[in-house]
Amino acid sequence: MNEYLPIAVDIVAITILVFGIYFPRHRRTDMALAYMTVNIGVLAVADTLAASAVAAGLGLGLFGVLSIIRLRSEELTQREVAYYFAALAIGLIAGLADKQIGLIALILIVIAIVDSRHLYPVRRRSMVLDRAIADEGELRDYVASFCSGRIVDVSIEEIDFVKDSTTVRVQIKEGSAHQSVGVVA
Repeated sequence: MNEYLPIAVDIVAITILVFGIYFPRHRRTDMALAYMTVNIGVLAVADTLAASAVAAGLGLGLFGVLSIIRLRSEELTQREVAYYFAALAIGLIAGLADKQIGLIALILIVIAIVDSRHLYPVRRRSMVLDRAIADEGELRDYVASFCSGRIVDVSIEEIDFVKDSTTVRVQIKEGSAHQSVGVVA
């Protein structure tokens, strides 16, 4: 029964990370699936490597290559990369380390605190507007009409005069965790 403890710890930890911390805050089902899958895959390979004569360095090198390929296949935010790394680390620790419960708990506690809306009330949003707006003052006013909370910064990512649209990155200081942005893409 003790041989299954690391697997149980990993499953509980990744479930807390994905469905207790990440998904309620960010609501991306595609990333939830990716985090769960990469974690279970890493756990399986790490557990197999720990029980075999293959050097751990070779296994860690393989994980590095796989994570670089995955992380380069889609543009991810720094927050998503952090969750991705946490999912990888939890799987590796559960598969290889003897003191996994404390280290896994540390990862969960740190990410829960650091990604808290209470600690950092400023949120970044990507918005696709239904107008092509090049003037920064006009852009800020237009974006403000869709946002609850104080706009900290608006930066233009793309202006398409043919389709009459503007893609912007907005930083909003939210008054509470329940306020949201209107026209979010």
